[in-house]
Amino acid sequence: MRNRPAGQVAHSTVRPNPETGRQAPIRTFLRTTDGVPIDFVYDPGTFVYETLPDVGRSPTRGLVFVVAHGFTGDVDRPHVRRVAGVLRRYGAVVTFSFRGHGRSGGRSTVGDKEVLDLAAAVEWARGRGHARVATVGFSMGGSVVLRHAALRPGTTDAVVSVSAPARWYYRGTAPMRRLHWLVTRPEGRLVGRYGLRTRIHHRDWDPVPLSPVQAVPGIAPAPLLIVHGDRDGYFPLDHPRMLAEAAGDHGELWVEPGMGHAEHAADDALLARIADWAVARSG
Repeated sequence: MRNRPAGQVAHSTVRPNPETGRQAPIRTFLRTTDGVPIDFVYDPGTFVYETLPDVGRSPTRGLVFVVAHGFTGDVDRPHVRRVAGVLRRYGAVVTFSFRGHGRSGGRSTVGDKEVLDLAAAVEWARGRGHARVATVGFSMGGSVVLRHAALRPGTTDAVVSVSAPARWYYRGTAPMRRLHWLVTRPEGRLVGRYGLRTRIHHRDWDPVPLSPVQAVPGIAPAPLLIVHGDRDGYFPLDHPRMLAEAAGDHGELWVEPGMGHAEHAADDALLARIADWAVARSG
């Protein structure tokens, strides 16, 4: 398969509903700027069509949510599909598998080059005609949406980061010590490949990428929502508080009572609140 520009379709499946004319979800592969094929799903959502006096019925004019999953997730995981199912009530939804995850190519760099994966998905959504893009990331994906918004200003209209770390190399909890073993040890990477469907790059970061807390000041003027559970077993509350402090007036922090970590802990009611926030803040 030859290289294509970022966001360009390598293969697609489009199945319009013959009764309603509405387009069913599209599943395709995108190419990132460094040539990695990314497994990608586009759901036009429930409220897709608007009747406009100047252009008639427009299927892609409104808001699209681009969802960035956590480490070891992928587009076929039930928790990722559940997130998409809630958000599609509020707009179109893009989900994709980060490099090294699921059917995507390449190997995971655990938050570094994954910015290129998100950029390809956002570019595709913009090319589809969506005027507003909200990125919603969980855990590793939460760090990626922060860095993407800072490194590519103006490409997103609202940013939501759920259960994200503020700084790299954190080992202060047992789950994070296990994750570091998974990423840094050969036997850990074997467990990742065969047990978790996640292929992890063996090289250390060089250079070390911009950290989430360093990225946050560069997100303005795009609105930022930081969501974190007070029972998060991976990252304690000093992480979201550091992010919120770095965000200043353009950021908002929700500390959720009783919530654990990332997609599994984000119930449908919280996802609906996040969607309402994005609809209101994205312009």
